Amino acid sequence: MSAEPPADTAPQPASRPDEPSRAQPSSGPPSGPSSPPGVPPPAQPSSGREEPAAGVGKPFGEPGPPLNRRNPFLLGFLFGLGLLVAYALFLGIRNATSMLILIFIALFLAIGLNPAVTRLRRWGLRRGAAVAIVALGVVGLLAGGVVALIPPLVTQTTELINNAPDVVESLRRSETVNELVQRYDIANRVQGAVNAGTITNALGGVVGGARLLFGTIFNILTVLVLTIYFMASFERIKTTGYRLVPASRRERVSLLSDEILTKVGAYMVGALAIAVLAGASTFALALALGLAYPFALAVVVAICDLIPQIGATLGAIVVSLVGLASSVSDGIACIVFFIIYQQIENYLIYPRVMRRSVRVSDVAALVAALLGVGLFGVIGALVAIPMVAAIQLIMREVMLPSLEDR
Repeated sequence: MSAEPPADTAPQPASRPDEPSRAQPSSGPPSGPSSPPGVPPPAQPSSGREEPAAGVGKPFGEPGPPLNRRNPFLLGFLFGLGLLVAYALFLGIRNATSMLILIFIALFLAIGLNPAVTRLRRWGLRRGAAVAIVALGVVGLLAGGVVALIPPLVTQTTELINNAPDVVESLRRSETVNELVQRYDIANRVQGAVNAGTITNALGGVVGGARLLFGTIFNILTVLVLTIYFMASFERIKTTGYRLVPASRRERVSLLSDEILTKVGAYMVGALAIAVLAGASTFALALALGLAYPFALAVVVAICDLIPQIGATLGAIVVSLVGLASSVSDGIACIVFFIIYQQIENYLIYPRVMRRSVRVSDVAALVAALLGVGLFGVIGALVAIPMVAAIQLIMREVMLPSLEDR
């Protein structure tokens, strides 16, 4: 007998050659929708992270669209805000004008004294020691001037107070004075003028004079302290200023600025030399005429001579008045001396010194000084010639070459 096949095994149908073979399921992730024939499937993301939703990671949300710069309300608001800022700056500058002038004077003096500091550093001293030596020299000159001026003032004031009773008594005994007093009723006018209002005004004038004195002392000390600070940090200030210039132009700007600063220092040295010469000439004149306090008169003339255009005239007036107080001949001699000396200084000494130190023509120096006095007073006169030297340098090195290249 033949063996029968087991019941649980069914015969498998033979595969037909025209049927496609079934794809076996893969163990990986689903491949997604099938692509049409001939088109490569889309690239799958490298990581399985999902993109963050809008606003995720920004706790205050997405920024809105920018404002419309042509909006009339925005334009008007910005224009009004600009006017307010400009007016606030104007008020600030106007209120701080006196302090800004002191800062400018201190910076100008620091620039003028920097060549002396540089010379001391070349001799091997540190910058702090060099600044200390220059500062002590300036303080010594100021102290010498004060010591020279105070004794004459104290002496003359004491003599005036002591001689006041004698002067009043001599005026009372003078027939001419008594006749004038009776003719113009001076006694009654003086008694009518002396009241509470005039006394208050007189006291106010005394208080104003004291305030002016202490204000002047404060300003001098402020300028002195600021000058020392500027001299100590001069190189650091220059370096910081040059860093604000683009790197492509920094070298040229630094070279031009250093040359301008050198000219300012040379101008200060030349002005000091002229002032010292004027003081020495006055000292010799006072000794020759036998005037009182010759050193004090020399200091006054030297200080006044530092002020361009009008300083020498002021010093000459002071010395001439002292000479006239001594005798008429001494006063006339002082007037003639200063007239001749000022002509020599204005047309011979000053142009030569400035031509060698700053290299500014005589006409340019004169016009610059007159414009500086007219525009900014004494400060304008001090900085006029260095400004002309700077403008000439910029025109020669920057403007003219650019015009030639066009």
